Amino acid sequence: MAKTPITVAYGDGIGPEIMTASLRILEAAGAEFDIEEVQVGEKVYLSGNTSGIDPKFWDSIRRTKVFFKAPLTTPQGGGFKSINVTTRKTLSLYANVRPTRSLHPFVDTKHPNQDLVIIRENEEDLYAGIEHRQTDEVYQCLKLLSRPGSERIVRYAFEYARANKRKKVTAFTKDNIMKLTDGLFHKVFDEIAKEYPDIENEHWIVDIGAAKMADTPENFDVIVLPNLYGDVLSDVAAQIAGSVGLAGSANIGEHGAMFEAIHGSAPRRANQNLANPSGLLLGGIMMMVHIGQPEVAEKVHNAWLKTVEDGIHTYDIFREGVSKEKVGTKEFADAVIARIGQKPSQLEPVSYAGGAGIPKASDAAARTPAKKARLGVDVFLDWTDDDRDPNLLGEKLSKAGNDEVKLTMITNRGLKVWPKGAPETFCTDHWRCRFMSTTEGGEVSQQQILDLMQRVHDHSFEIIKSEQLYTFDGEPGFSLGQGQ
Repeated sequence: MAKTPITVAYGDGIGPEIMTASLRILEAAGAEFDIEEVQVGEKVYLSGNTSGIDPKFWDSIRRTKVFFKAPLTTPQGGGFKSINVTTRKTLSLYANVRPTRSLHPFVDTKHPNQDLVIIRENEEDLYAGIEHRQTDEVYQCLKLLSRPGSERIVRYAFEYARANKRKKVTAFTKDNIMKLTDGLFHKVFDEIAKEYPDIENEHWIVDIGAAKMADTPENFDVIVLPNLYGDVLSDVAAQIAGSVGLAGSANIGEHGAMFEAIHGSAPRRANQNLANPSGLLLGGIMMMVHIGQPEVAEKVHNAWLKTVEDGIHTYDIFREGVSKEKVGTKEFADAVIARIGQKPSQLEPVSYAGGAGIPKASDAAARTPAKKARLGVDVFLDWTDDDRDPNLLGEKLSKAGNDEVKLTMITNRGLKVWPKGAPETFCTDHWRCRFMSTTEGGEVSQQQILDLMQRVHDHSFEIIKSEQLYTFDGEPGFSLGQGQ
């Protein structure tokens, strides 16, 4: 078998120890790969490179298309970018796959029957990282969800479920509040679910869904989520299964893949032969499936399960009366290697035969763009005059309208305060002022909006932002004010 080239970063903190242990185990099981080591992380950051990435890294990852990464340390303080986020977004590794499975009774958990997979969108949502301080009092973070991004991750979740003989896919959103962004994700989920009649589907509002997942995770199978919810709940799922330290992660895209543990670099535990390599090893197992060596993945996974079942535990999961022997990082790796070829007798063995594992990524389907019509504009102001009285603001700002566009609503932090707001409402210095065509349903030109902005400026208002208001195939592409 020709060896598969892989790019490897040994990482920071406990990273070098657990990467060494993981590679030893994989190689002992017959893994066929050629390692290209790259320098990323703390040393590169501290050399003056704010990305933390040696430029040679990109040459390697584009050549191998597989990145096996130990945990990295991002220095505290401003100016340093996360390597994880940079790599995921640069290479469009849009699908984050995080399996969580109970190892009861050998690892402590309140959920002995948990066996679920979190599939998280990796590129969009609030993690676009577009933030602004707009006024003295108000900060903004933009939540961006796209139809192609939602389609890709939802389809990947169903493909993963089918490949791994999973029975149900569940989506979590907050579309009762964020009706456009999370509403899009839910709509796409419902559309794609129809293409998989062999797989059950359901949707939960994320707050109650998260509560139910934490209480009865055995009722879920595959959960697909936008980026932020997926980041939070994949850690919750790993922890309630037994430990965040036992969870691996795959990041999959059309142009490459990255495999890692979900935990951090734990510098306080570095160089003490203490760290548990299990999370990174499980990421490596997913990597072996991805590169077409599922027989190695199966051997290693079953040997690891047998090791845990035999009570050979690192300090983080060691329990008196349950564990048989407390071992260090190196000794744990030795124990797994000694059990290659064995299977657990109480824990359920795994099988990667028949194509199970990590599906390939795919692009979103082509579609005809919606017909777009501009109906108005939201003008955002930084305004503190007249004791922040929205009625006075409405009176003054209405003068900027004309026979083409008129002021129809003012909100403060999303709540309608003009016309006819409540006197008890607390207002900040940040105001959304909606101007619409004076003709019901009429369109507004770009030039009319520019002229309006000039008149608003001429009335001594400070404009901090504007958002044009469109319909798409006749459907509003903007939200109403709360209370409107």
